[in-house]
Amino acid sequence: MSAASPETVEIRRSLNRIPYREALATMEARNEAIGRGEAKELVWLLEHPPVYTAGTSAVAGELLDPRFEVVEAGRGGRYTYHGPGQRIGYVMLDLRKRERDVRRFVQALEGWVIATLGDIGVSAWRAEGRIGIWTQDIDGREAKIGAIGVRVRRWVTMHGFSVNLDPDLAHFTGIVPCGIEEFGVTSLARLGKPLAPESWDEALLARLDDFLAALNGKMSALP
Repeated sequence: MSAASPETVEIRRSLNRIPYREALATMEARNEAIGRGEAKELVWLLEHPPVYTAGTSAVAGELLDPRFEVVEAGRGGRYTYHGPGQRIGYVMLDLRKRERDVRRFVQALEGWVIATLGDIGVSAWRAEGRIGIWTQDIDGREAKIGAIGVRVRRWVTMHGFSVNLDPDLAHFTGIVPCGIEEFGVTSLARLGKPLAPESWDEALLARLDDFLAALNGKMSALP
C-alpha cells in the first residue's frame, strides 16, 4: 500500500517480510534516484526475516553467535538485529530541500519514535552517550526498545529506525546490540502493550507532519 503525504513524500507500508539484502538494494537505488531528482522521497515501513546487520563501526568481538545471516549495512553504528515482530522505518529524504543538518535529522527521527511511543502509553527517552530509544523495562531497569542507524549520501538520507513490537528477544543475544553490554532489550509486548504492525504504522504516521516540521526547523510537537 502507498500514498502521498502533504509534502509529496511517498509512504510505503509492507506487511510481508522483505529480505534485508533486497530492501537494502531497493533503498540504495531509491536514494540515488532521489539525488538525481528522478523519484519522490520515501518513508518505507516494513519487517525483515531474522538477520544481523553490521554498521560501519561494528566490532568483530560483538558478534557473539552468528546464527543468522550477517549483512554489512553501510549505515552508521555497530551490530543490530532485525526480525519478525520488529517494525523498521527506512527514511529516504532530500535534506537539500530542508536544513542540511545530519544531527537535526537524527534527533528528529528519535523524537518521532519517542513521541509515537508516548501516544500509545509507553514513556521513552534518549540516553546521554547511548544510541537508541530507551524505556523502563518490567524489572525497573532501563532497556532499549528502538534502534537508530542512518546514512546520508550527497544529502539524501537512508536507513532509519527500528522498534520492537513483539520480536523474539532471545535473538538479540547473538550480538552486543549497538555495542552496549550493560543494558537489555525490551518490546511493547514484554511491557504489556501489544500492538499490531498496522496499528503502530497508523500511530507513527499520525506524527509524520511533526517529524517533517522538525526537519525544516519549524516548531514541532516532538521531544
